[in-house]
Amino acid sequence: MSKFEGTYTVMVTPFQEDMAVDEMRLRQLVDTQIEQGIHGLIPLGSTGEFLSLTDEERHQVAKIVTEKVDGRVPVLIGTTAESTLDAIRYAKDAEALGADGVMILPPFYSNPTEDEIFHHYRTIGDAIGLPIMVYNNPNASNVDMLPTTIARLAEIDNVQYVKESTLEVSRVRDILRLAGDRITVFGGVLGFESYVMGAKGWVAVGSNVMPAEFAGIYNAVVRDKNIDKAQELYRRILPVIDLVFGHRYVSGTKALFDAMGQSVGIPRPPRLPSPQEDIAWANRVVRELGLK
Repeated sequence: MSKFEGTYTVMVTPFQEDMAVDEMRLRQLVDTQIEQGIHGLIPLGSTGEFLSLTDEERHQVAKIVTEKVDGRVPVLIGTTAESTLDAIRYAKDAEALGADGVMILPPFYSNPTEDEIFHHYRTIGDAIGLPIMVYNNPNASNVDMLPTTIARLAEIDNVQYVKESTLEVSRVRDILRLAGDRITVFGGVLGFESYVMGAKGWVAVGSNVMPAEFAGIYNAVVRDKNIDKAQELYRRILPVIDLVFGHRYVSGTKALFDAMGQSVGIPRPPRLPSPQEDIAWANRVVRELGLK
């Protein structure tokens, strides 16, 4: 598999009415994403509600996605766990299933020191042969890995990517300055801005419902060097980015699918379905963007 670049969708996990994983809908989502030009897929990230799935369900989702993709685009499996040993177990399962890489948050409860973070990733890296995407999302994990920490982690052989999900786009610049070509930066929230600052990828939530347009940002900025076209696409997708921002990354995305007539079920507790005002917002976005 060549080096990962482009817009990667961090996928929702569809649920049936009884809250079981909706395998048929998940397979449909994979095909739709690829047919509309997405560059890669990441199941079992935060948007995939990995913390609300059993170990058996995590394996189920990872297996379905890797098998359905069948090598058409790269698949990075979310293998985050508070315990290093659990993260290794999930990462080994992803490798056995044929995933192309893994995406891993730091331990999110233990308030780890930088040395503990380094040991966590190095131990996982020693246990698998897959590339690792380090995931910096201090809003969710309570751990903020600064560019200096990311540069240190890049000394680990298979730590080759980082998803930088703060709102400080200057971190893209600083990671690249400190780590050079030892690590490839993916934006999290600020995809367009991260591309302009030198990122080669974007792990996006909104691309669940608009894969072609989100992928088009990468194509315009990085491949074609056409900033005007990228800005035009960016303005079009901003209503979706706004709706799935912050705490609405799961509920807002699933509300958009409902509004499009393509339900993927509701979130699992403790997450709640969108309130009425967000449902109305989702319907308005779908109508105005012609997504139905």
